Amino acid sequence: MIAVTGGSGFLGAHLLLLLTQQNDKIKASRRKNTDLSFARRVFDLYSEQPDSYWQRIQWEEVDLLDRFELDDFLADVNQLYHCAAEVSFEPSKRQQMMQSNVKMTAAIVNQCLLKEDIRLCHVSSIAAIGRSRLEEPIAEDRFWKNDPNNTWYAISKYFAEREVWRGIEEGLNAVIINPAIILGYTHWDEGSGKFFDNIWRGTPYYTKGITGWVDVHDVAKAMVWLMSQPITAERFILSEGNHAYREILNMIADALHKPRPDKYAGRWLSGFAWRIEKMRSWLTKKEPLITKETAITGRLACYYENKKWLTISPFPFTPIKETIAQTASLFMKERGK
Repeated sequence: MIAVTGGSGFLGAHLLLLLTQQNDKIKASRRKNTDLSFARRVFDLYSEQPDSYWQRIQWEEVDLLDRFELDDFLADVNQLYHCAAEVSFEPSKRQQMMQSNVKMTAAIVNQCLLKEDIRLCHVSSIAAIGRSRLEEPIAEDRFWKNDPNNTWYAISKYFAEREVWRGIEEGLNAVIINPAIILGYTHWDEGSGKFFDNIWRGTPYYTKGITGWVDVHDVAKAMVWLMSQPITAERFILSEGNHAYREILNMIADALHKPRPDKYAGRWLSGFAWRIEKMRSWLTKKEPLITKETAITGRLACYYENKKWLTISPFPFTPIKETIAQTASLFMKERGK
């Protein structure tokens, strides 16, 4: 039996679609009162038989921090894709994020170690590898370095990945992926979906940061392929390439037929913006559009290598311009009505 955690989320939903197209039955964990409407929309968008594939998912309400519930969930599982994670750059959610990302992964690793025939694919992040202040490429063999520019999300993913490496040392059969910023059909008001929403709303600002980017379908395909291979105790950076935020925003603007951002948000302006947003968030009780961490990361230039993956990959990465065009088309169908 194949199981997925985080199946209601961005990557998890796309992974579930791919898995249900190849298997008759898939088990997926869900939290209590989890909204599954986004995952269902993914099936409706990309499949000609959405009902048939959707019915292949066995949704189970599981507290992934509860050892007994986790044990029941994994009882008949021999392949586990761990996608569940908390992503936030808001200071008030740091403790919750550390618990979700680190303790949850530790619990999963511990439970997997009690089983002899289970294989784990852990979704980490390029953030867990760290950053470089120089223009030297960052590869899988890079050691984490404490840096004031590391976000709390990065720190949580680093410690979560360490739990998987600890499990590997104890005999766990596992492989790790470190995807770059993932683009594709998603919630437009969070994560990478905000890039499309902000451009649509006419946000004129850009930053000079650089980082890696990748298509959500490529990440899902890579995960499924890796789990079919005798590859263990390895991690792989999944990135189509390194692109400046401004380049990405320009491509999004062109695809949405909106003006390109033409105002540079430097250190002073972005610093002013996150402080204003912090105050607005406190007054309205809504999440800020920009935080101190996102203001800093938007200025950093980080180059991630994808050579290790490309030497074994059975398929090429989707050009990021193509990904943006497809995503923009879906965005306009929903928001452009």
